[in-house]
Amino acid sequence: MLKHELRKKYKNLRLELDDSKISDLSLVLANNALQIPIWDFFYFHTFLSIEEQKEVDTLPLITLLQGKDKNVVVPKVNGENSMENYLLTDSTPFSLNKWGIPEPTEGIIIPEDKIDVVFIPLLAFDTLGNRVGYGKGFYDTFLGKCRKETVKIGLSFFGPESELISDVHENDVKLDYCIAPEQVYAF
Repeated sequence: MLKHELRKKYKNLRLELDDSKISDLSLVLANNALQIPIWDFFYFHTFLSIEEQKEVDTLPLITLLQGKDKNVVVPKVNGENSMENYLLTDSTPFSLNKWGIPEPTEGIIIPEDKIDVVFIPLLAFDTLGNRVGYGKGFYDTFLGKCRKETVKIGLSFFGPESELISDVHENDVKLDYCIAPEQVYAF
């Protein structure tokens, strides 16, 4: 299936979810993260949710990470196709960017080569770990700057597409895991 078809399909599926369901599923996804062998790592990057897009709410995951004394890093778009990564602290100030994404306005920048685990937003994924995002390439560019051994984990309200994504590009970065409500998928 083509990425643009999957974007449309999964945006519509997410629109059918009410706020209560999103909250419940987001908590399940955070708890499912406990199944992945990542808890000896130090720096964990996670996206901050776009409420209007009905994305996975990452607050339960952030709470879990902070409860385990992990350093949480959050992104800020800093150009046409790139992001900077800021350490999340109790005093990190935020504002909404043009896409409605909360972003830090200042703080401690963490270089990509320090990040051990990345939780990645997505719309869909297949059984090989290929993913479909919004098509802007921010995460592929960012992941290309991370160390090869950085663990890449998608978060999805839905299981994998049985039909493989047919228009995967050479710069697309595959997932190592994807956390869905019913199970964690390893690739």
